[in-house]
Amino acid sequence: MNSSVRGYWVMTWLGLIGNVVALPVIGWFAFLTPSLRVANISLAFALAWPAAVVGIVAAAGLLAERRWGGIVAIVALSMALASSLPYGIVRFALHAVGADAIAMGWLSMLLALLNLLALLFWCRPQLRRGGPL
Repeated sequence: MNSSVRGYWVMTWLGLIGNVVALPVIGWFAFLTPSLRVANISLAFALAWPAAVVGIVAAAGLLAERRWGGIVAIVALSMALASSLPYGIVRFALHAVGADAIAMGWLSMLLALLNLLALLFWCRPQLRRGGPL
């Protein structure tokens, strides 16, 4: 990975901090939201927590300036995008469940947008040129 590219260290540290913070927040949302509790818990166990753990591994690889860190970051962001976008769409479709469904839908869509922007950053070809192993 080319760590001299602008934004490399900022995105790496944001990813590490965001994924570490995401672990308890995912549990809080999954177990304490009253609507769709079974869906929230199964989504947390199946996609959200694994994506956060893979994101922490990716950030560790990026901090060590390993090339595989960028690939693992792309995988983690893809996993997060694959769960947050459909979840937001379902929450919007079930808006009759309650007011929290709309808020959770907007939050999920915002996370999907942030994941997409981060995914576009880590897919840039400038990051693949040169740099230490």
